[in-house]
Amino acid sequence: MINITLRAGGLTLFLFLLGSDFVLGWLNNIKSSTQQSERSITSSSDQSCFCHLTGVLDDCFCDIESIDVFNNFKIYPKIQKLTERDFFRYYKVNLRRPCPFWPDDGHCSIKNCQVEPCPESKVPMGIKAGNYNKYAQDTNTVTEIEDCVQANQLGAINSTLSNQSKEAFVEWARHDDAKDHFCELDDETSPDAEYVDLLFNPERYTGYKGPSAWRVWNSIYEENCFKPRSVYRPLNPLAPSRGDDDGENFYIWLEGLCLEKRVFYRLISGLHTSINIHLCAKYLIDEGWGKTTWGTNVKEFRHRFDPVETKGEGTRRLKNLYFLYLIELRALSKVAPYFERTIVELYTGNTEEDAATKELLLQVFNETKAFPMHFDEKSMFAGGKKEAKILKEEFRLHFKNISRIMDCVGCSSCRLWGKLQTQGLGTALKILFSEKEIKNLSENSTSKDFQLTRQEIVGLLNAFGRLSTSIKELQNFKTLLQDNR
Repeated sequence: MINITLRAGGLTLFLFLLGSDFVLGWLNNIKSSTQQSERSITSSSDQSCFCHLTGVLDDCFCDIESIDVFNNFKIYPKIQKLTERDFFRYYKVNLRRPCPFWPDDGHCSIKNCQVEPCPESKVPMGIKAGNYNKYAQDTNTVTEIEDCVQANQLGAINSTLSNQSKEAFVEWARHDDAKDHFCELDDETSPDAEYVDLLFNPERYTGYKGPSAWRVWNSIYEENCFKPRSVYRPLNPLAPSRGDDDGENFYIWLEGLCLEKRVFYRLISGLHTSINIHLCAKYLIDEGWGKTTWGTNVKEFRHRFDPVETKGEGTRRLKNLYFLYLIELRALSKVAPYFERTIVELYTGNTEEDAATKELLLQVFNETKAFPMHFDEKSMFAGGKKEAKILKEEFRLHFKNISRIMDCVGCSSCRLWGKLQTQGLGTALKILFSEKEIKNLSENSTSKDFQLTRQEIVGLLNAFGRLSTSIKELQNFKTLLQDNR
């Protein structure tokens, strides 16, 4: 069981911090509606998606209700504003990389699957000059052509070092590649890598489904989640029917795993759940004459998460979303010192924009650090040094493999957001296992022991923004289900 850092009166502390009669009223309404739901749950399937989504999460002592209040009132408004800033909205990605595991079955022909690249003329000059991931203005001066060329040749190095320190770049890149990368990063210097405006290409349901889509998730679950093929995963559409088997044997097996492997499965399940919530919240409703409409689809949400329709699996999926949220929340609180240094600028070339962006980012970090019920990652890989090292490397390689599977997604829009969110989670894991390196960072110089590329930073904050949106959308679906009832 994971040890959790708890502060006295967790939920009471939230109410004190929020200091709002509105929030108190909201909590009373939640309590009242929960009690009514519990009394009528046997006669109302409309609320069954949420009837067991309450209380303490497995593998940690944080309760769901506290996360709801914290996210919806403290984090969500700020993370939404942050990801709309120029530094975080432009993401350079290669959507043409071939699938490394099976023959390409062709890209989705549905028009909504397409991604519209952003012309470089629209990308802020500071971001283009820093496509090799420098932050500070001093190292992004576009007149330093030689430095730009050299840095590109050295492979996406993030630095604010002076010119005389360039010799350290090669060693730095080699060290970083070999150490704690949980994802295979795109080569930003590739001619196939293009800037994408994430606000212009939002994550939503495109119509991409069927064997091609499920082949990706099947490969992730069956080959990369430490699961023997003899153990049946619940509701795998590609597996033969097991009759009335609700997958309890799978969960008996899962609970018997070591903590690290159990956590790995829950992270992947939580990511899958979050993506499915986004698709249900922005579902393709209508393709009229020249006008496409997206909106919430309650029926699809129930199909994916109702305990009856999913044989009890839906509630587990939703709890795994909250678990993943705690993991990435913890990573943000741990990496805050990295960004609090004056040496780190989120450079776009617009001085006012950059200052406002960093101020907003630090506000998000302050909120994450104030959360009283963080996940305690120190319980992971805490056995014998040799065994822990082997397990950590196995954990890292499995996740890196999943990041490569994202290049097998046939829908370009789905591939974009799958790569982005996978990279964000991989960056969170890199942070959690680099605590000592982060603590030893110097205020006014960079370190070869820990650094983040711009690509990783954009992935980290956007991925957490997607999780925050998922939890916010759950409240919307709860309201819609109540109204339908």
